[in-house]
Amino acid sequence: MKTTWKEIAPVPTTQEFIDIVLSRTQRRLPTQIRAGFKISRIRAFYTRKVKFTQETFSEKLSAILDGFPRLQDIHPFHKDLLNTLYDADHFRIALGQLSTAKHLIETISRDYVRLLKYAQSLFQCKQLKRAALGRMATVCKRMKDPLVYLEQVRQHLGRLPSIDPNTRTLLICGYPNVGKSSFLRSITRADVEVQPYAFTTKSLFVGHFDYKYLRFQAIDTPGILDHPLEEMNTIEMQSITAIAHLRSAILYFMDLSEQCGYPVEAQIQLFNSIKPLFANKLVFIVINKIDVVRPEDLDTETRAKLDALIKPGEVEMLQLSCTTSEGVTEVKNAACERLIAERVASKLKAGANNNGVVGGRLGDVLARIHVAQPMGGVIRETFIPDTIKNLQRYDKNDPMRPRLARDIEEANGGAGVFNVNLKDQYLLENDEWKNDKVPEVFNGMNVADFVDPDIEAKLAALEEEEERLEADGFYASDESMEASEDEDIRNKAEQIREKRQLIRNENKMRKSLKNRAVMPRSALRKKLSTMEDKLDELGFDTTKIIARVRSQSRGRTAIRSNELQDEMDVDKPVSKREALFAAARARSQSSRRVDGITSMTARSKAERLAKLSQKKMNRNARQGEADRHVAETMPKHLFSGKRGMGKTQRR
Repeated sequence: MKTTWKEIAPVPTTQEFIDIVLSRTQRRLPTQIRAGFKISRIRAFYTRKVKFTQETFSEKLSAILDGFPRLQDIHPFHKDLLNTLYDADHFRIALGQLSTAKHLIETISRDYVRLLKYAQSLFQCKQLKRAALGRMATVCKRMKDPLVYLEQVRQHLGRLPSIDPNTRTLLICGYPNVGKSSFLRSITRADVEVQPYAFTTKSLFVGHFDYKYLRFQAIDTPGILDHPLEEMNTIEMQSITAIAHLRSAILYFMDLSEQCGYPVEAQIQLFNSIKPLFANKLVFIVINKIDVVRPEDLDTETRAKLDALIKPGEVEMLQLSCTTSEGVTEVKNAACERLIAERVASKLKAGANNNGVVGGRLGDVLARIHVAQPMGGVIRETFIPDTIKNLQRYDKNDPMRPRLARDIEEANGGAGVFNVNLKDQYLLENDEWKNDKVPEVFNGMNVADFVDPDIEAKLAALEEEEERLEADGFYASDESMEASEDEDIRNKAEQIREKRQLIRNENKMRKSLKNRAVMPRSALRKKLSTMEDKLDELGFDTTKIIARVRSQSRGRTAIRSNELQDEMDVDKPVSKREALFAAARARSQSSRRVDGITSMTARSKAERLAKLSQKKMNRNARQGEADRHVAETMPKHLFSGKRGMGKTQRR
């Protein structure tokens, strides 16, 4: 159960709330959209912005609602303390307003997401998005007062002391200025303000101390005046709340010297007024400032009224003086002892039902305890062995002392030299068996059963026989055979190496000739006289072949030499051969556009078909959803640097 709320996160103001949400939306989502995109993509873009903003609002509001305590889940002491300090109704209303705002923002998001599904343009989607975010911001602005109130509550909760309602507690109460804070400073390390005037303590203060290795907490409450509960202020109600709900030992302080400003009769009357709150609690009346006035110094009537408050077993009276520290420790110890005994008794009482039958936690503990008794009513006498009775204390200087393992180790060279015999303590039927080797088992069989006991003698005899045969030359023939076999193997290995080198060279040549011409160009050039001599050797008549080759070479040379002379000769008749040469020359100089076209009609038809086929390609190449080209210059402030204090319309 939560006893401190220092970890509650700060509650932002409305403007901080809006800035946090909108800046997160801007940072976490894309910020660029164009009219050229598909309308489904534009709708999804702005729908995502609206939903993300709503989710961020809901997340922040949920964190605030979950951070504050729920009144129905906390201890009654903390619940009444919250009601006393802040008014529980106001606290519930503030949290309820935040929950309502969260529901309204979710409704706005749902409505505008439905409208965005039917938007027809980029402008319409953007306007719907702006309207949705604007309405969400308006709802958030209306939460100004609840957020401010909850932030003040959070700050005050963080300053409250951490009080555990279930731990051992000493609760100090009484009239103002009777020495409650002085006693708390005396028994704990709490830094409580102590002043010689009333109502110095205006809230609960907690100090901790240890007694018998147990942790205790002492709570100093503000002073209480003797008037009806309805007339008490917030400071006094804190004390009443602590007295009513905390399971503790009550220390009611009284000042018999009346230096606090209130008479003894008023203090007795206050005790009787708040006595119903002490039900089922340990109560101690602590008389303070006994260095000034003691109970024995009171008049008879006042002393009789004081004694009437004391009841054995219910209310005890203790005395101390915080100024001289007389009796401070005794009061603390007495209260702690009674509190520990009362808590133990309550736990034992909780383990028994109305009929006295043990159950609950105590029954569970007793059920696990079992005391064994001899069967048949036999009584077993206590027996102590003689060795234990005669056992003497070990004395290192006694020469008759038993030898320890450490003494044996030091006598045999010390640590690192002497090894302890771990088998010396084996309990066997025969002590000679202690150092026997443990049999080794392999595949379910004892290895020792397969060991020949005469193996060493037989091995020595075999070695002697081998040495004798080797000395007599029994193995000489084998050596010559091995030498011839080795020579044969070496020859074959050499042949294998040579063959391998030939294969390697052949592969290298094949790779180097891979990209070379089969016949070099220089080998293709043969002189006519060489060809004539070769054919004559073979017995061919080369007269007609040589004449035809020479006549053709002269004709081409003449044509080339006379071309320039015949260009200006218009009347010169053109031979068929010259016409073919001219057509080939013109065809080689023509454009690629007219190559293969027989007429101008065919050319125009081909050009028209080319334009028609290009139209479809141009139509499909227009700017679309997947086109990332931006024709205009990119706005630099959207793509580089931090945003300034300008408008945020692009959100």
